[in-house]
Amino acid sequence: MKRFSLFVVCVLVVANAAVAAPQKAARTDTFCDSHFHLTNYIQEGITPRDFLKIMGDRVPRSTLFGIPLQQQWSYNNSGDDAPTYYLDTDAPLYYYSFTDAAIAMEYRKLSSQEKARFDPMITGFNPADMYAADHIKRVLKTFPGVFTGIGEFTIHKEFVSSKVPGEVASLTNRALDRILDFAGEVGLVVILHCDIDRPMAAAGSEPVFLEQMKDVLKRHPKTTIIWAHTGVGRVVRPIENHIGMIEAIVSDPAYNHVYFDISWDEVAKYVVSTPETTKRVADALNRHPDRFLFGSDTVAPKSAEKYYAVFDMYNPMWALMTPEASQKVRIGNYMRLFDEGRKRVRAWEKANVK
Repeated sequence: MKRFSLFVVCVLVVANAAVAAPQKAARTDTFCDSHFHLTNYIQEGITPRDFLKIMGDRVPRSTLFGIPLQQQWSYNNSGDDAPTYYLDTDAPLYYYSFTDAAIAMEYRKLSSQEKARFDPMITGFNPADMYAADHIKRVLKTFPGVFTGIGEFTIHKEFVSSKVPGEVASLTNRALDRILDFAGEVGLVVILHCDIDRPMAAAGSEPVFLEQMKDVLKRHPKTTIIWAHTGVGRVVRPIENHIGMIEAIVSDPAYNHVYFDISWDEVAKYVVSTPETTKRVADALNRHPDRFLFGSDTVAPKSAEKYYAVFDMYNPMWALMTPEASQKVRIGNYMRLFDEGRKRVRAWEKANVK
């Protein structure tokens, strides 16, 4: 009897100690990266293993893609001064399809555990080419088990679109419809960059590309589409009532398949420009937490400091968000969308790749 009583006392002491012990707070500085470039405009960068060291235990998952455009080094334009960015020279850009093979080959060097943390994306196609969808299919068949989606690819982008020779990509081009139709058939997650307006647009004017973009989105209800940067660019500022425009889209059932990423330091600077702006954005994310994803949009970062700088810029916004909304934007929505993408793409490959 005494032994039994002693046992009961021990159990109660342990139970009370467990209740009294402080619960470890969930980390709020972790995130999945929905928008990450492993390489830059001259196809140089870091390796996935280098990136894993930067990610550490703070970033459980990330997309992995290059840049679909290569900056030409024109001796007649810049001589021996080799450009590394599209603003460094007046020489043109051209589509660089080998980027997909390069990403796939780097990914295949990883262990199974390392691979599970990445979602490679196909980017090396010309969205003005009716054969672009065929390129995407060819990449999937050549590298089965690798890719989860397509993008980031660009339709209208300040200073970039005009540097690409040949036919200019357009939201009205049927080639884009073929791409998005195929992505929907396979289950590929789409990251699409399209500025909402032209650079230096007059204040208060109607954004040139908004209605065309909405028409494209509405035409492809079976395709998961992430509109990169909410349509903002380096000099393409948020339009008047930008938040209202976004909320009108995410509140409309016709766009249930559409999401927005809040990637890039250029976007962050607008969000945290004033306390009022930060609060308006945080309130919108709190109202629609299932429709936004965080992304760094860093390009081949050489240090953790450079990589995490974008996330840290958003600290005033994170502080105003509910824990539930913050978790979804930082991690939950990525896991949901990209896990489903992986599942569907692997099923398509099983049915279509010998």
